[in-house]
Amino acid sequence: MKTLAGLIAIAGVCGWATLEGTAAPQSPAGQTFSFRTNVNSVNVAVTVTDANGRFVPNLRAEDFIVLEDGKPQAVQQFDSERVPVSLGLALDTSGSMAGPKIQAAQAALRRFLFDLLDPTDEVFFYRFDSKPELVQSWTTDRSAIANALGSIRPNGGTAIYDTVAEAIPMTQAGTLRKKALLLISDGQDMNSHMHLDQVRQLIRESEVLVYAVGIEDEGRLSSSSAPATSTSANPRGSVPTPSPFPGRAVASAPATSSSPTSSSSGSSKGCGGSGNSKDRIGAETLHQLTDDSGGRTEIICTQKDLDPATAGIADELRRQYFLAYTSSVPKDGRWHTIEVQLKKGGYHVRSRRGFIAG
Repeated sequence: MKTLAGLIAIAGVCGWATLEGTAAPQSPAGQTFSFRTNVNSVNVAVTVTDANGRFVPNLRAEDFIVLEDGKPQAVQQFDSERVPVSLGLALDTSGSMAGPKIQAAQAALRRFLFDLLDPTDEVFFYRFDSKPELVQSWTTDRSAIANALGSIRPNGGTAIYDTVAEAIPMTQAGTLRKKALLLISDGQDMNSHMHLDQVRQLIRESEVLVYAVGIEDEGRLSSSSAPATSTSANPRGSVPTPSPFPGRAVASAPATSSSPTSSSSGSSKGCGGSGNSKDRIGAETLHQLTDDSGGRTEIICTQKDLDPATAGIADELRRQYFLAYTSSVPKDGRWHTIEVQLKKGGYHVRSRRGFIAG
């Protein structure tokens, strides 16, 4: 098993940028992960939904406005068709996942792999309990990962941060233009050596879209874990989280999405509880891991919602717009904001919030 180092990532500023070494926080083993974007051309994956959470098709490059540090940028490349993805999978196999949860996760990921991804997409697979383990490196052979899924026996604790930290450089090394990481877990981190703020920094330094599915015990979803329109998980306290998420209606509007998630996951009404229970799943933490990247967190009520939740993420990856612009900012090691807008009002736009110029 690969030794832990570094922190987490996955993002929407994916692109033709080169990578160069810079100092990064050390792991307990004394090793480091070093990668920052040496920016020339910046790629941005953009999700556009209407007020009911439905994906908006048929937009053109001229419909978008891209701002870098508040200044308009010229869109130089634009794709409205599906862009192939280098995708990492990270599955919680701690003791609490035993039984119906792991069985549902195995079934959902098999469908995700065989039915929802494109054959040209490449995938790797991590499992984690008290520590992460790389089970299958990059492959287009879906059966290799399916076989690995079938051999899992849940046990031990939960090391989310360490796992994402190890998965990031692998995702960075993917050969396809879009890069993403999907994390599935049913509990808060208990065993990592890394800290949340370190992991969040790595996300902002990466080129990966981070997605998380949190499985909440039925009836115990806290009010803070319903992310339909919440801005409470705003890492910088200034830029609100673009929402709603695809497949979920705003406020009390009915979920009428054409996305596969329309009948499923994470209803804003909660999971049958009063809304005052403890945030056992750590939804706020998951949001902080995903939202800067342009990905999202989906909190589901039971393992039965895993299949539609992962299907919704696959659909989102398929329906995103992918655009590129040339950045002229100096390689100053600082955070530079990205904001994508539509000239036509009434839509919700979600993309990566910025990048660190190496």
